[in-house]
Amino acid sequence: MTDPNPLNVLFLCTHNSARSILAEATLNHMSKGKFKAYSAGSSPRDNQIPNPMALQTLEKAGISTEGLSSKSWDIFALPDAPHMDLVITVCDNAAGEVCPYWPGQPATAHWGYPDPSEAVGSDEVKLEAFKQTLIQIKRRLDLLTSLPLASLSKMALENTARELAKK
Repeated sequence: MTDPNPLNVLFLCTHNSARSILAEATLNHMSKGKFKAYSAGSSPRDNQIPNPMALQTLEKAGISTEGLSSKSWDIFALPDAPHMDLVITVCDNAAGEVCPYWPGQPATAHWGYPDPSEAVGSDEVKLEAFKQTLIQIKRRLDLLTSLPLASLSKMALENTARELAKK
């Protein structure tokens, strides 16, 4: 059953081609209508598209890739853009990557993942990096989607999402 007022979650990364795409598709797949996920990048490259290995990993996991696209977060600043309840950055601070900052009042959290598109080796090695990233994202999303969201305030949602970063 789809909630008439799902919580909107925006996953941000730099290029919006791998981690944020994996998170968007996975949350939409598993949320049972409690959430509506989106993704964007702070600075996607010109003509950026989702990483083909990200799409292949999602498809192998039985997760739809329909409608996925790489886009700038600027589209979420437009007047008709959906209001975000939660913004989660998924870039990897530990690798010195600059994570985007989202202005405004949504709850925010940081779930850092190494960039699977930076994996070095054969296609099998690279696909394994994408698979492992998807597993890590799904683990946190399993916990997030199991929460009784109707009773969560913005502060509780933010605290919970930040706690999930430690899982």
